[in-house]
Amino acid sequence: MAKTNSPPLAPAQTWWLLATGFSAIAPLAPHVQLWLGAAAMLALAWRGGLAWYRQPLPPRWLLVLLVVAGSAGVLLQFRTLLGQSPGVALLILFLALKQLESRTARDGLAIVFLAFFLALSQFFYTQAIAAAIASAVAILVATATLLALTDHRPTPLTLLRRAGSMLLQAMPLMLLLFVLFPRIQGPLWALPRDASNAVTGLSDTMAPGSISRLSQSDAIAFRVRFPGAVPKQQQLYWRGPVLSEFDGRTWRPRQSQPRPRLPYDAPASGGIDYEITLEPHGKNWLFALELPGQPPEDTLATSDFQLLTREPVTVRQRHALRAYPDLHAGRDEPEGLRERALNLPSGSNPRIRALAAGWRANAQNDDDVLRQAETFFLRQHLIYTLSPPRLGEQTADEFLFDTQQGFCEHFANAFAVAMRAAGIPARVVTGYQGGEVNPVDGWLTVRQYDAHAWTEVWLPQRGWLRVDPTAISAPARIDFNLAAAVPEGDPLPLLMRADLSWLRDIRFRWDAVTNTWNQWVLGYNPERQRDLLRRLGMSTPDVQSMTAALATLSGLALLALTAWTLRQRRRRDPALALWERLSKRLARQGLARAPTEGPLDYATRVAAALPQAASEMQAIAALYGRLRYGPGTPAMLDELRRRVASFRP
Repeated sequence: MAKTNSPPLAPAQTWWLLATGFSAIAPLAPHVQLWLGAAAMLALAWRGGLAWYRQPLPPRWLLVLLVVAGSAGVLLQFRTLLGQSPGVALLILFLALKQLESRTARDGLAIVFLAFFLALSQFFYTQAIAAAIASAVAILVATATLLALTDHRPTPLTLLRRAGSMLLQAMPLMLLLFVLFPRIQGPLWALPRDASNAVTGLSDTMAPGSISRLSQSDAIAFRVRFPGAVPKQQQLYWRGPVLSEFDGRTWRPRQSQPRPRLPYDAPASGGIDYEITLEPHGKNWLFALELPGQPPEDTLATSDFQLLTREPVTVRQRHALRAYPDLHAGRDEPEGLRERALNLPSGSNPRIRALAAGWRANAQNDDDVLRQAETFFLRQHLIYTLSPPRLGEQTADEFLFDTQQGFCEHFANAFAVAMRAAGIPARVVTGYQGGEVNPVDGWLTVRQYDAHAWTEVWLPQRGWLRVDPTAISAPARIDFNLAAAVPEGDPLPLLMRADLSWLRDIRFRWDAVTNTWNQWVLGYNPERQRDLLRRLGMSTPDVQSMTAALATLSGLALLALTAWTLRQRRRRDPALALWERLSKRLARQGLARAPTEGPLDYATRVAAALPQAASEMQAIAALYGRLRYGPGTPAMLDELRRRVASFRP
């Protein structure tokens, strides 16, 4: 093996490499397996201990054994060495173990380059502001380490300041690339399995307790921007999965083939326009304000008025929609579907069946039955609570006549069963109700604790009609919010507690910042890029024109940056200015300095030509070299200025 001329690492360089490894690995610790993060930190601590006590590095055979053992652990964990998670795990392993064999500056370069890759890999797991800050810190430290590998004598603060200056100089080019580089839809890495893990949201089934489990989650489901006034709270029903099949305890969606259009025509005018930014939830549901207009491009619809995306929502999506709150649809619902919306399991909920039979016997039509049902729910004084008692098999009977305490799914379940028992087609709709306007940016934020379930009934000449039994029994839930409806003492989500208003104010501000980041950084998709470029004057922002503009502006930016750097370098380096003044003076004597000639070589040549000035010339060259390439002092600069001024060849 050929010998390397790379110098050995100085102690300061070793500590810089350890700082680089820690800054790159630490942000990934929450996203990787516990054993992997612990092993990586143990390796860094081991290397730090060896540096502190000035002990030799471990033998190569031990490092090979550790690499094999770590790779085997990754293989056993993921059953493969390929893919996002195994790849990141191997990078962490190699970066940590590389610290234990690094002896020269060349080895240090490998650590820095691995750290750059790991800084990028943070975005595989999250693209939040915190991840961007952590990545920027890792890049700053890695860049300072590159400088330290060249010259470790400056102080850490000086190296960090220089690294920050270099990164700031790269910002204009980075912004040009961000704005003009042709965008693709979605991330560069398409890994839906990883992206859909550990998401919180509605299920495609509903049973007692299935929605109340979301009542303590303040995770954001979606954000909405209305160009005009935000609709009243009572109108904010966000339609999600529609559940028509019932087995006595659980509601499930009816299997149907999605279609490009909804089964009704939206009015020619009116409606409420809005833009929804949907957080990833791993399903195909697009929550829409009732009742939605025709689905936007690249989405589908079902016969029960639900909007669907073509692929599971594993990345943040933005859609422009229109809603028609006063629209009634489904008047021509096929008889077969109406019959299926009457099905009840044989023998289930006998008490509510008997009650519904009495309603039917005293009614002249379906409208009379509906009015009797609403009156009954109002007079039962049902309690809306986040901690409902457990129910057995006859869920509607037990809730309505025994416990009389429940969450929205208990109300919707009992009302839908009662309607079916009375001969009125009914189904359950799940989604979200309400939302909170952020006073900082004006966006409506809908969180998981806004999850809700309501009922739809089919009436002749009116079609499907929304009936929310929760609004009948606990109107405060619909008129205000969850906190206003539940009994005192029920556990509320942290950010809904009235005694923490200061925390809500902080949350509003942070949500506004996060939303701006989501809309203009993470949400900078091809459509938004085209709109921005058109506003900037590019009439046809296609790939060719964007590439040409990117090349031209990048070249101009590089030229401007180069000119600024040269100007700043000359202006800020008085030692160089003094050396060039001396060189011009000697050039008039026929001793011009070559562009590639270093100060010591130049001084030797001048001393040979002018023996009487040899000692002074060599002293000036030594001073200049220390000021130019080493840690000079103001006193040395004053001495150089005095010697140059008095030098007479």
